[in-house]
Amino acid sequence: MPTVKELLQKSASFHNHLCPRQVLGVRMGLLAGQLLGLTVPQSDKRLLTIVETDGCFIDGLVVATGCTVGRRTLRVLDFGKVAATFIDTHTDRAVRITPSANSRQLAKTYAPNAESRWHGYLLGYQRIPDDELFTVQPVTLEVSLAEILSKDGYRVNCDICGEEIINEREVRREGLTLCRPCAGERYYRLPDEPAAHPIPAIWLETEPDNVSTCQ
Repeated sequence: MPTVKELLQKSASFHNHLCPRQVLGVRMGLLAGQLLGLTVPQSDKRLLTIVETDGCFIDGLVVATGCTVGRRTLRVLDFGKVAATFIDTHTDRAVRITPSANSRQLAKTYAPNAESRWHGYLLGYQRIPDDELFTVQPVTLEVSLAEILSKDGYRVNCDICGEEIINEREVRREGLTLCRPCAGERYYRLPDEPAAHPIPAIWLETEPDNVSTCQ
């Protein structure tokens, strides 16, 4: 198994630098493997990770777990939380892990001589013991694994736009097979269409500084 240092170096190479949330991602992924009794980074597809934000945190999770979007072992539900749920798809056992509520304050204790608050997080998150850094919750998924994972080779076409739909993500309505955009779940519109809904708040950047600080 790679060391934490090796995984941090790999994450930094993806992200072009190392930041505190990558450290959280690496350590969280390693802890998930320990809790579920799985070897990480995985070489198969047994571990499924559902992460609750995008950004640099994911880079750390990816290198620690081996879960990726391309292999359909990583899903992003953007709740704006540095948190993730890890599922053993062979047993259905799942744990949700988040940084502890006082993790930022703890970082100051474990890195008292850091040159800045940012560096304090970067160093502190590497030093805080798992049981102080993270909160672990056993959880049960609201959606079955069969629905999440679907099955190989499944495809249908939308009765309105004609586009192909895979992974059983179609909507059945009044005898029609619809893709989600044609059923009303759209995040885009065509040039000649009027705006039907206001932009969801989840798409708005309300604190631009968060992007650059990566804390």
